[in-house]
Amino acid sequence: MKFKKLIVSLTAAFTAAAAASLSAMSAFAEDATEAASTASSSAPSGGSAFLQLFLPLIIMFVLLYFIAIKPQKKKEKELKEMQDNLQVGDEVITGGGIVGIVVRKGDDTVVIETGGERHKLRIKNWAITENVTALERIKEIKAAAASKKSEDAGVASAKLADDDDVSEKKSKKKNKSSDEE
Repeated sequence: MKFKKLIVSLTAAFTAAAAASLSAMSAFAEDATEAASTASSSAPSGGSAFLQLFLPLIIMFVLLYFIAIKPQKKKEKELKEMQDNLQVGDEVITGGGIVGIVVRKGDDTVVIETGGERHKLRIKNWAITENVTALERIKEIKAAAASKKSEDAGVASAKLADDDDVSEKKSKKKNKSSDEE
């Protein structure tokens, strides 16, 4: 979440910089036309003109790639992987909103059973947008990992409490022995 906020703020900063550089470029273009008409000024170097004109565009395309194109490709890859890993018995949702259970799986089609009367529909793999059963499995795995972490934290805190008790007992014994002397 923080990463997205950082990207949005960087995008806004680069957009403002690009707008400023575009206004500077238009002022530069006006100066260049005046200089060309009077022929009294020397021409700008090729490297600096390239940087002034194309660097903001290059930065914008790089940001566009990391903000829009790369996440979209990642989602498409995950969707394709989910469609390839369908199993018989999985509950799926199609792009049209049809909910059903996978009965049979072919090369590029899937037969799902839907409704109380157990209607069977043959659909293409690409039409499946969500695997509810797989999402539930992932949630169970995450819940198990979280509970294991909390158990581990509980064991660690209990161990720390035991260590504190032992150190308190030792200090009490030392105090008693020093008081007796």
